[in-house]
Amino acid sequence: MSEGIPAIDIKALFGPASPERDAADQAVLQAASGVGFMTIAGFPGSDLLTGENRARLLRIFSLPDARKADLLRWNFDNTKSNFYRGWFPLQPTAVSYKEGIDMGPDVAHEDAAFDPNDPLCEATPLPNEAELPGWRDAAADYYRAMEKVGNTLMRAIARGLDLPQDTFDAYFKGGISTLRLIRYPLRDAKAAVDLSGPDYSVVHKGETRTIIGKEHVDSGFVTLLAQDGVEGLQAKDHGGEWIDVPPADGTLAVNFGQLLERWTGGRVRATLHRVIAPNRARYSIPFFYEPRVDAEITPLPVPGANPFEPFLYGDYLWEAATNFVEMRGIKHLRKPRRAKAS
Repeated sequence: MSEGIPAIDIKALFGPASPERDAADQAVLQAASGVGFMTIAGFPGSDLLTGENRARLLRIFSLPDARKADLLRWNFDNTKSNFYRGWFPLQPTAVSYKEGIDMGPDVAHEDAAFDPNDPLCEATPLPNEAELPGWRDAAADYYRAMEKVGNTLMRAIARGLDLPQDTFDAYFKGGISTLRLIRYPLRDAKAAVDLSGPDYSVVHKGETRTIIGKEHVDSGFVTLLAQDGVEGLQAKDHGGEWIDVPPADGTLAVNFGQLLERWTGGRVRATLHRVIAPNRARYSIPFFYEPRVDAEITPLPVPGANPFEPFLYGDYLWEAATNFVEMRGIKHLRKPRRAKAS
């Protein structure tokens, strides 16, 4: 029998120590160590997830193709100087059929650190105010709200692991979290690929559905996903069954990444997930909560955790992220900085 996706009200996590906060901590850790997915409600900024407010962010997809092209990354237009941030277009033969934009901390923080020698710390190409009035403010508000939720969840996980609640705080100060906006259009049945094969389609509830987001595990820590009320996101439970992640206004779907699983000795679980096509275009807004590029990841004092050599988050992220289809062709553009030998 399927485990199902836990729905958790995390309001108490934003308050002082209390039995209600303890219960929320345990609910979060149970979800993180169980199916590895949950939906959350009750957090500051949940009003930003209404259909109207999501639409404010998603207006970027109304830009003319010529303006989207101005925002492209280097691997899609070699005249550009941005490698990690920016626009990625539809790729007709890829299993993951989507377009969108990746934005860094500069979308929300004027003092975000730039490093011309590190593509992970580059500026984000953005539309100007005249094109999309109010869009930049909406993106900044959303980014900052998700940072607060990410920090609060990491504190809950620390407490759940019997670690000081601020264990992770310093790692994420000045972090390089990514806000991504995605559009999954309906795929043309006459596309350049055979959509009937197992790589491109599955049978779900007796109906053949096209895969538009290839199954994968997120590489980092915590992903906060605002859906648009359109179903399609699925997670694989412990029994190998694909289960639907409910899309609802005012909630976030939360899943955990491979690095957090490794760091916590497997107490937190990274879960395979995918997106299958609904009968209309689908939009999603994932926020990847990430630490500083130079954050040194060292073993945590968690019972049962395997020791490992310290490494820098930026080195890990670059190696992992550049394996995804929208990042192909850029791995050689950044060399590892490496952690100091202990």
